[in-house]
Amino acid sequence: MTQFRPDDRVLVSPRYLAGTGLGRLRDAISPLTELFDWTSERLVTGRVLLNSPCREMFLDFAPDRQDGMWWTLAHHEPYWQAEFSRQTPIEAVAAVTQALPQVLGDHRHADRVPLATEDVAHIVATRGWVLTKTASGVTWTSADGHCTAEHTTDPEHPWRITHSVHDGFDTHWSATFTRDAPQRLVAQFLAHVSDETPVERRFADIPVLARRSAVTTPTHSSGLGPHTAHAMAQVTRAPAADSRASTSRSFRGSARL
Repeated sequence: MTQFRPDDRVLVSPRYLAGTGLGRLRDAISPLTELFDWTSERLVTGRVLLNSPCREMFLDFAPDRQDGMWWTLAHHEPYWQAEFSRQTPIEAVAAVTQALPQVLGDHRHADRVPLATEDVAHIVATRGWVLTKTASGVTWTSADGHCTAEHTTDPEHPWRITHSVHDGFDTHWSATFTRDAPQRLVAQFLAHVSDETPVERRFADIPVLARRSAVTTPTHSSGLGPHTAHAMAQVTRAPAADSRASTSRSFRGSARL
């Protein structure tokens, strides 16, 4: 792995390994206030509360929460909720928050916020995630084994997406959707979190234990360009990732015997 300085800007993939993306938190908030007339209230703790114009939905950004759940979306009637923890990549969170106006019937700027049209199973299957049937539903696991999406009969959170690297500190994040949450939003989240297109980060913001598993390349590259260079690095790393996934699946299979 190339040695980077803490402030170097880098491209990172897979996205679920990239960490929060602290420099882009506004991407999940500003479009709602600037394009869709949501009202906002900022508290001294850093917390931001947003309400939709129809007052049917709110967004609570709470970096002061002790449990690390930074993002809560809640709809009043029917009641449903989605929550995202601190290290959830901002690109996936913003994809969901920016889609909320369309879910509520406000289709202004729909051309700027495309919605996922495929169902979850199709989205993750095309990205190489492995399907496993369980007693309570199904689980899809990313090729490297680090990220899982569960759809179960859990009466409270039937959709749960979780991530960690070898159960390592500060690599954990989770996303949950309650029973009546629109499945289009679940698909929207997974379409963006499983997207193989790299995201930009400050190197120091990538969780330390995730750096070994992630593909990380400079944002400035001579010759073919940074994205082409990153794509070549992804191809170089692919066999190792497939090997890790195979080992992980074999271990899980042995555990069930």
